[in-house]
Amino acid sequence: MHISKKLAQAHESNKPTFSFEFFPPKTAQGVQNLYDRMDRMHDLGPAFIDITWGAGGRHSQLTCEMVNSAQSHYGLETCMHLTCTDMERTQVDEALRRAYKAGCTNILALRGDPPRDQDKWEAKDGGFQYAKDLVKYIRTKYGDHFDIGVAGYPEGCEDHRDVEVLVDHLKEKVDAGASFVVTQMFYDVDIFLDWVKRCRNRGINIPIIPGIMPIHTHAAFMRRATWTKCHVPEDWYKALEPVKNDDAAVRAVGKDLIADMCRKILDAGILHLHFYTMNLAQATRMVLEDLSITPSTSGMAIEKPLPWRQSLGLNRRDETVRPIFWRNRNASYITRTADWDEFPNGRWGDSRSPAFGELDAYGIGLKGTNDANIKLWGRPTSLREITSLFVHYLEGKLDRLPWSEGAISAEADTLKENLLDLNQRGLLTINSQPAINGASSTHPTYGWGPAGGWVYQKAYLELLVFPSMFSTVLERLEANKNLTYYAVNKKGELITNTKDEGPNAVTWGIFPNREIVQPTIVETVSFLAWKDEAFRLGQDWSRCYPAGSASRRLIETMIGECYLVNIVNNDFHQTHEIFKVFEGLEARDLDLSFEESGANGHRNGTNGTRDVLHGDAPVQEVEKSIANGEERKVPFPTNGVALKN
Repeated sequence: MHISKKLAQAHESNKPTFSFEFFPPKTAQGVQNLYDRMDRMHDLGPAFIDITWGAGGRHSQLTCEMVNSAQSHYGLETCMHLTCTDMERTQVDEALRRAYKAGCTNILALRGDPPRDQDKWEAKDGGFQYAKDLVKYIRTKYGDHFDIGVAGYPEGCEDHRDVEVLVDHLKEKVDAGASFVVTQMFYDVDIFLDWVKRCRNRGINIPIIPGIMPIHTHAAFMRRATWTKCHVPEDWYKALEPVKNDDAAVRAVGKDLIADMCRKILDAGILHLHFYTMNLAQATRMVLEDLSITPSTSGMAIEKPLPWRQSLGLNRRDETVRPIFWRNRNASYITRTADWDEFPNGRWGDSRSPAFGELDAYGIGLKGTNDANIKLWGRPTSLREITSLFVHYLEGKLDRLPWSEGAISAEADTLKENLLDLNQRGLLTINSQPAINGASSTHPTYGWGPAGGWVYQKAYLELLVFPSMFSTVLERLEANKNLTYYAVNKKGELITNTKDEGPNAVTWGIFPNREIVQPTIVETVSFLAWKDEAFRLGQDWSRCYPAGSASRRLIETMIGECYLVNIVNNDFHQTHEIFKVFEGLEARDLDLSFEESGANGHRNGTNGTRDVLHGDAPVQEVEKSIANGEERKVPFPTNGVALKN
């Protein structure tokens, strides 16, 4: 959505909004850490974010990649900076093409600062001399696709201090097609409001967004104020000087100063604040919470059109259906389905088509460096230590697992005791949801979609099951006609009691004057694609540890032996019935352990090797016993597995 439209909607509802600016980090790990921070700051409820452009476009590739990730993977409305500085027209065209392809509809058009090795700014041959030229070019080439923002300078800019002349320049940019203004940082509200009045008197009537620089440290505050030559009220210096050597105290005092400044701006009728975060979260969050305009402080939950975070990538804004398997790995799902062209109905044409992308794309593998993962998960040498990791995750003591990129959600609270019990008995849970029989669409945990609706979901459980209890689990699943299941091992041997390969809706909503929406499903082709990824994540986890180490051999054995099982209870009144399948079962494999010393690990006194299926009973015999001797093999394109009905 265009930023100017978002601002107009907020103004009509008299609701304050805000946005964040980020810049491309210098290292790959810095980029990943920033993505994590952007993901967390999404929950603060920004109307949009913007991502800066390095002088001369030296970070242009990364800027474009970050815009695509923010739009597609994290569902953040994103504005891309684009500068004239040291940019040939072909580079501008490529940047605009990539922004368009990413689904980005907002550009902040800037002249930019000169490269550090040049004393004076000069346009590239065939490039653009001024920001107004860039604005005009974008408008001519893309019409109204992009909302185009430009910079405003309430106290002058580095190479021009005459504010009146700069207001004239701003009017030229507006006349060229700009639709909103973002100002340089300032600390004196009176100067800003007087400048806004000058702009209005000059005929500049588009939205003006004030640029807010939170105070992180005293040194950074002084450096930025000096660099921009902005006026700082004398009482600010007096408040900060006594605590300048205490960063925590500086943030606390700075929070009060910035929050008071923001209140004056909001009281003046300017209802949007743009925060220069410097890729940091705490100082900005403190100000927003003081203003009580975040969801947690205002009492207003972030609007959730669907139960999963919606992508804003090109052709994805109308996507309404997703397989449940990727609920905890949004970026991977987006990456693997980047080339799909049938999002709205979720049926994806022929289920035997190669619908999902490759496993080697960025964002699909295990998150984090080896060192970071070892620090987080330690060096387990027994299955009991692994079950403890899963328990700690459920208790909120770990912020992620290999199969879950974020912390455990509030939705799991209803199931927490059941999940803790399963994991303590060696049944490692990956994904779950409780049954919901008509929660309000505005419910803080389960709600989604427009107000006035009711949402429903079936109980769902996905877990790793060791062979020592697998046959018993299958027998119990077959005995309960409310349950449908899929079970598959790393080899791709699939067992299921589903009647066909069609989708099974596990979440749906009923809203006034709308068709029933079914946004989350379970179905065969996506489960087999998820199977590849799920076992790959386990493999990636094992490879965080040196070859031959006890931890690597332990995890490799676990991944090689376990079945990935998902279960749906089709009676949406029942939340806990699924867990009865596992009553009284405990993995004999809990004694699985490996020693760091020696060439071979040991397991119950053995060398760690045994039949990975069911002791002496191969999987086909188990299938026959369950189906009373009746078995059907169905050709399937993925690994030629057999489906049993």
